[in-house]
Amino acid sequence: MNESSVNWGRRTAPSLADIEALADAAFKALPERFTRLCEGVVVRVEDFPDEETMDAMACETDFDLLGLFRGRGLTEGEHLAETGAEPNMVWLYRRPILDFWAESEDTLADIVTHVLVHEIGHHFGLSDADMEEIERQASERD
Repeated sequence: MNESSVNWGRRTAPSLADIEALADAAFKALPERFTRLCEGVVVRVEDFPDEETMDAMACETDFDLLGLFRGRGLTEGEHLAETGAEPNMVWLYRRPILDFWAESEDTLADIVTHVLVHEIGHHFGLSDADMEEIERQASERD
């Protein structure tokens, strides 16, 4: 279907479940060497970060943060779960992602993949070049 044939008058904004489905598809398309690093990582989608996160990240607006990794990365030593420790989590923030998408020429799927890879990648010690290569490999698998 080409863009001119899409009936935008009947479209609604992608829901939390829609973004979650895009994140799941993005994760499944990532190279195995990357997904092995992600064992046990939980991906959550929310509309916006909570106030605590906004304060901790010094955000000026609700739209400043597209995603966030919380947990213990491989660069922080042993990656074994401690008793009572929260799992490693990636938060994707739907409304800021949609706002970014509205100003971008990238597809929503590409943006979700980018945010997902970067939130995981930075906390597992990957360079920007490494993450760009992972995104490139993921796009080839689509």
